[in-house]
Amino acid sequence: MSPPLNFRLEQYEGPLDLLLDLIRRQQIDIKDIPIATITAQYLQYMEKAREMDIDLGAEFVYMAATLIHIKSKMLLPRDPVLEKEGEGPEDPRQELVDRLLEHERFKNAAEMRCSSRSA
Repeated sequence: MSPPLNFRLEQYEGPLDLLLDLIRRQQIDIKDIPIATITAQYLQYMEKAREMDIDLGAEFVYMAATLIHIKSKMLLPRDPVLEKEGEGPEDPRQELVDRLLEHERFKNAAEMRCSSRSA
């Protein structure tokens, strides 16, 4: 895994922008996010922003809580009975992955629209 990032305290439009940036910079497969690493980096960003007195808003705090929740779910032991029956739990990252992919599509569409206007 890549070393921790050097954060530029730039403004993100929301927590999904920050997560997408963290994932893109490290060239991580969005469908296989290393939650522990991304959570640590996300919390580092929040700490740096707090030190510089940047107001991140509730949605950033909510995303941090979501990442920590996903991380804790991934640490729970799997129920062997459910796995034998093929009813193992869904990947706890899946909802986040779906949200990130949707956000990325909208962001790319907006960037294409802006670039076509300036051309």
